[in-house]
Amino acid sequence: MLKKLGKTLLTLFSTAAAMLVCSPVVFAAEALPAGESYTKVLFAVGAMLAAGFAIGVGAVGAGLGIGTAASGACAAVGRNPGVQGKIMMTMLVGMAMAESIAIYALVVSLVLLYANPYMRYFLG
Repeated sequence: MLKKLGKTLLTLFSTAAAMLVCSPVVFAAEALPAGESYTKVLFAVGAMLAAGFAIGVGAVGAGLGIGTAASGACAAVGRNPGVQGKIMMTMLVGMAMAESIAIYALVVSLVLLYANPYMRYFLG
């Protein structure tokens, strides 16, 4: 039973990964004018995949950081409720720093999609 569930999950995740990798190719191919090479399409697909990877890793990192900060603050307040104000202030500053990672990842992904500095090297 467990082996069948593992096979089903593996099939589901591999299908979802294949769809996520192949879908930018379909959307980028529409932008290809007649008679042009596929360099523009491949560059656009690479930029889309890199932008998705950047925001995904940035969001996971920020989520882990915020969760760790909240967990530590809850444990600290549970041990010593008298210093709740100082712990809360420190926790909020730490959460803001962790959230800035997600904002940086968003900026990187937007630069990759709309203002890519490497476009002139690959597309001329």
